[in-house]
Amino acid sequence: MPATSEDFRDALRHFPSGVTIVTMRGGDEVHGLTVSAFASVSPDPPLILIMIDHRHHAHTIMEREGAVFAVNILSEDQTELSNRFAWVKDEDRFAEGKWGEAKTGAPVLEDALAWLDCEIHSKARAGTHTIYVGEVQAVGVPRPDDDPLVYWNRGYRHLRSIDS
Repeated sequence: MPATSEDFRDALRHFPSGVTIVTMRGGDEVHGLTVSAFASVSPDPPLILIMIDHRHHAHTIMEREGAVFAVNILSEDQTELSNRFAWVKDEDRFAEGKWGEAKTGAPVLEDALAWLDCEIHSKARAGTHTIYVGEVQAVGVPRPDDDPLVYWNRGYRHLRSIDS
């Protein structure tokens, strides 16, 4: 018998992750959401992956012909923006933050720690989510020396160095 959904989530909350806002453009519509399910896939060609729940409006946009997306890696001082894109439902999520447009047309956070602008390379359904592999078309690293926003055990955390 496989693990229960609750047991699975309880185990995974112990794995720290960076926090991103994934933004997308499908036709004339833009959207974004806070995502921690993001990973590097390949440096040549440069590929990354994200996972989007089928129930989320973002999934509908990502399924449109010609949809593009960007992964905006957040710095530790951007918790309010992370929360906005995680919880705001009825108002414009993009009303806060400094937003620009990347090469593909996807929105990018101009003062993110870093961002990756992608075209969809491939996709695969997996349980409740779709895995989108993005081919990176452009990158930006506006704040190379700042610390990332980290999420662990149901809360935001700060990094600290371990001195040898």
